[in-house]
Amino acid sequence: MDTIKVSIELPREIFSALRQDPASFVREMRLAAAVKWYEMRLGSQSKPAEVAGLSRAEFLTALGRFGVSVFQYTADEIAEEVSRV
Repeated sequence: MDTIKVSIELPREIFSALRQDPASFVREMRLAAAVKWYEMRLGSQSKPAEVAGLSRAEFLTALGRFGVSVFQYTADEIAEEVSRV
């Protein structure tokens, strides 16, 4: 996999405030970004899972932890699609 390294600067005290070491914080930040991108419909389940460093199944479990539905269609969108058939 071809990758690009991205770095950000954060205040040192953020890690103690969150009770996380930098490595844990980065994992959680990647997961949170991937979940949000999925929620915004910017990708299917596989790419955000890859960004988060998780398998697709692990990513689906993480969606539940963040309160995000695994389904990208609302009930209204599904009803509209069914009515077209």
